[in-house]
Amino acid sequence: RGPAGSSTACVAGMEELLSRSVPPLPPYETKEKAPPPAELRSAEFVRYYRALGAGPPRAELLTRLARDFGVDHGRVAEFSAKVLQAREQQRELGALLQAEDRLRYYLNPQYRGLFQHLGRLEGGLRFLVELRGDLVEGLAAKAVDGPHVKEMSGVLKNMLSEWFSTGFLNLERVTWQSPCEVLQKISDSEAVHPVRNWVDMKRRVGPYRRCYFFSHCAIPGEPLIVLHVALTSDISSSIQAIVKEVPPLETEDTDKITTAIFYSISLTQQGLQGVELGTYLIKRVVKELQKELPQIKAFSTLSPIPGFTKWLVGLLSSQTKESERNELFTESEWQEISEITGDSTTETLKKLLNNNEWVRSEKLVKVLHSPFMRLCAWYLYGEKHRGYALNPVANFHLQNGSVMWRINWMADTSPRGIAASCGMMVNYRYFLEDTASNSAAYLGTKQIKASEQVLSLVSQFQQNSKL
Repeated sequence: RGPAGSSTACVAGMEELLSRSVPPLPPYETKEKAPPPAELRSAEFVRYYRALGAGPPRAELLTRLARDFGVDHGRVAEFSAKVLQAREQQRELGALLQAEDRLRYYLNPQYRGLFQHLGRLEGGLRFLVELRGDLVEGLAAKAVDGPHVKEMSGVLKNMLSEWFSTGFLNLERVTWQSPCEVLQKISDSEAVHPVRNWVDMKRRVGPYRRCYFFSHCAIPGEPLIVLHVALTSDISSSIQAIVKEVPPLETEDTDKITTAIFYSISLTQQGLQGVELGTYLIKRVVKELQKELPQIKAFSTLSPIPGFTKWLVGLLSSQTKESERNELFTESEWQEISEITGDSTTETLKKLLNNNEWVRSEKLVKVLHSPFMRLCAWYLYGEKHRGYALNPVANFHLQNGSVMWRINWMADTSPRGIAASCGMMVNYRYFLEDTASNSAAYLGTKQIKASEQVLSLVSQFQQNSKL
C-alpha cells in the first residue's frame, strides 16, 4: 500500500481513537451521575499521542479533536432560546436560573471531559502541559490553525489556570547543592540572559544571588517558572555587572544588601503560557526575602525591552516613505548623524541598527544617546495595544503595580541586548505599599505610573520628535 493508503489508515485510526477516548457529554439530568470513562481509555490516548511524531501528525490529531468534539451548537441555540423565553415570560427566578444552568452546561465542549480525565491520571497534568505546549507552538507557527483550535487552547489554558493556582504551587530555592538536573533545567530554560557555562551558573545561585522557582504538587521538583534575583546596595543600571563571569565571593556581607533586583523571569513550560504564575512568584519571593533579609528597602527589576529596535527601524522606514525630512531627530542631531554615516537618508542608519554595527562608532553612540533615550521612553510609555503598554514586559510589570522608574543607556551591551533594544534596559520599581493601587489604576483606567526621569524623557520626545 502506498503513502496515500497509509495516511487514510492513520486518519481512520485517529477517528476511532478519538471516538473511544473523548467521553460524550451526558444528558443534563444525569450529569452528576455520568460514569467516568475507563482510565484505560485516557491512558490509551496519552500513549497514542506520544507515539505520534511531533509536527504534522500531532497537529492533525489536535485539529480533529478541536473540530469534531467541541460544543454542540444546536443544543446551545436551543437553550439560548429557552433562556430568552424564560426572561420574556418573566417566569419566576428559579426557572430562569435553571435555564441558564442548562445553557452553561451545554456550552462545555466535549473535549473538556477528556482533559478532565487526563488531569486525574498519574502524570496526566504533565501530559496536558505538553499538549498545550504543542498547541501554543502549532498556533504560533500556523501548523494548526482556525477558530476551533484557538478555542481549545483557551479552554485548556483556563483549566490549567485552576490546576496551577497558588495553593498547589511550592516555592523552592536553587543553590549550588540543588540536584544536578534542576540546575541543568534552570540553565537550559534561561530565556533572558543565556547561561554561558557552569561557572556562570554557579555565580547565579551563589552569594549575593538568589534563584527561586515554582513547582506543582503533582509534578514535584520540576521548575515551572524561574526568578533570578541579585542582592545589591543600589538599583543596578547594567546587566553585565550582574551576570559577569567571576568566581563567587566566599561570604555574603548582609550589611551591604539593601536592594533586591529581579533580573530574569523565565517560564520553563511553553504549555503554561498565559497562566498567571509570574505575578505570584514575584510576590512570594518578596515575602521570602523580607523574612530572610528584613533590611532590604528597595525592590526593582532590571528588565529587557524586547522589540524596541524593531519598532525603531519600522519607524525610520515609514518616516522615509512619508517625507524627505526626518522627524524623529532634531535638525542638529540629524546633521551630526548624517555626517558620521555619510548618508542624508535613513538607509545607512537602518542598516547599522539591523547589524549592530553602530555601537562600534563612539561618535555615533554619543550622538544617538539622547534621541534614543527619549524614543525608548515613548515606546514604553506612549505606544499602546488596546490602551495598555505595547511592550509585553512593561505590560506585565505595570499590571503587577510597579512604577516605570528608570531607563538605562548601554545597560546590556551583549549582541543580544544591542539587537533587541539598542542596549537599553529599564527598571520597574515595586513600592510595596503602592502596588495594589497602581495595579488597579493601570488595569482600570490604563494609567501608567512613571518616575520624573521617564516623564521628562517622554516630554522631550513630544517636543523634538513628531509622530
